[in-house]
Amino acid sequence: MHKRRQIGVTVLGVIALAVVLSGVGQAPVRAQFTVTISADENGNGRFINSTGFTSPLPFALQPDPGPGGLALALTYGMLNPPGLVAGDVLVAEPPGGGLGDIIRFNPQEVVAGSLGAFVFYSLADDASLADTGFPTADYTNLVTVPEINGLITYTPTAGQPGFVAGAAGPVTYVLTSDAVVPEPASLTLLGLGVAGLASYGWQKRKRTA
Repeated sequence: MHKRRQIGVTVLGVIALAVVLSGVGQAPVRAQFTVTISADENGNGRFINSTGFTSPLPFALQPDPGPGGLALALTYGMLNPPGLVAGDVLVAEPPGGGLGDIIRFNPQEVVAGSLGAFVFYSLADDASLADTGFPTADYTNLVTVPEINGLITYTPTAGQPGFVAGAAGPVTYVLTSDAVVPEPASLTLLGLGVAGLASYGWQKRKRTA
């Protein structure tokens, strides 16, 4: 009788261990909060986060206050990013092409009431708004990223240009280079109204259990 009870206890122990290893009964793991900022050379920019918040980015052609900044540069408002890191991202063209674009982050620059901005500089080779040439000086905080098939995909880490220290998760920039599209005049007006939504977009929504 004692031996039978011992076997039963052993079987129950094996079942309990299997339950622990399988994760049954554990709280589900929630997906990481993320932010994606997309933009092109003609004022088409958008902010999207993983909770479903989305908003166009305001933009303007305005003086760049960064080192050697040009008088009229395509500048996107980033909707008040908390703890934006200043610096320049140098974009390398496909092998042998040299420098194709510069993405500059200016934490104190204001666009349509939105504090914190990035400037899209490109070579003056077509009719895009960004094609103004490059600034005459650089930030000391520099990184270089490749352009692949006309796209620049960049996720900065702490201390790198464009890192948002107060964001609730990683921020990825997806930038389209050398794409000539009609200028979105309607976004100029729409951009003026998005600043009031800015702080909402950088925070993860509180969900009830």
